[in-house]
Amino acid sequence: MVSHELIARHCICCDGDQLQRSPAVLMPFVALRVFGHEPVEITADWGLRDLRQGMAYTLCNSLQCQECGGLFLDYRFTDEQMAALYHNYRDELYNTQRTLFEPGYANVLGHYHQRAAYLDEVEQWLAPHLPEAPAVLDWGGDSGINSLFLARNRLLHIHDISGVELVAGAERVDLQRIGQTHYDLVCCSQVLEHVSFPRQLVERMLPAISTDTLLYLEVPHEALVREHPGSLELAPLKRHWHEHVNFFTDTAMRRLLQRVGLEVVDILRLPVELGWTRSEVLGVLARRV
Repeated sequence: MVSHELIARHCICCDGDQLQRSPAVLMPFVALRVFGHEPVEITADWGLRDLRQGMAYTLCNSLQCQECGGLFLDYRFTDEQMAALYHNYRDELYNTQRTLFEPGYANVLGHYHQRAAYLDEVEQWLAPHLPEAPAVLDWGGDSGINSLFLARNRLLHIHDISGVELVAGAERVDLQRIGQTHYDLVCCSQVLEHVSFPRQLVERMLPAISTDTLLYLEVPHEALVREHPGSLELAPLKRHWHEHVNFFTDTAMRRLLQRVGLEVVDILRLPVELGWTRSEVLGVLARRV
């Protein structure tokens, strides 16, 4: 198969080709940033004989793998499109533009600048597997405000494309530096649900993972997945897509990791209070086979 299909024909986790498909819409803010599409009303003035009048939005498909249960958007955005979507993420222009389409977004902005309280529980879960002060690489860690073991580590490296100012004690590193450093823990939290090719992203982390290094991946345990455990009929229920273009099941995560030579050590399902809503995270601890 083509490893970077821009319209997915295979599962992004296990590579399976048995996909349930159902029509959906791409939310207007994402469609604008990625494709330059805006909603439009088809009226009688258009003079279209065979199309019904009404609002038109960017169409897409929801796909669910019938082998591992992974649920995802069929569009797989290019690097250029991803850069457009996340350009100046949550700066004034981004927030203004998004609030225009989603007025409720203004109510949650303040929470993104605070450290998430549930991270203490994640650290307690991980601590028995790690040294007292671990060497940590946070892949996609933004400023480091939500990096694990922020208050007690031997070193904290951040690998992130954002270029934002880091919190005290964190150090930005490139791929060359990563390959020269031994880490006790590599973590990637709240990232894989956003990216077009999550398995390939995990493959890029492998040079940082020695035989005695642990990898912690954290994704949202999405409500649709939680409310229908084990279901392979989720595609018709997923009618819209936003920033989270991938919804993961336990099996999907296991299969993804298996394909890159890693095995699951343990899985964490943790209810969380995010300030504006209650949710749940799915944490997966893995190591080299």
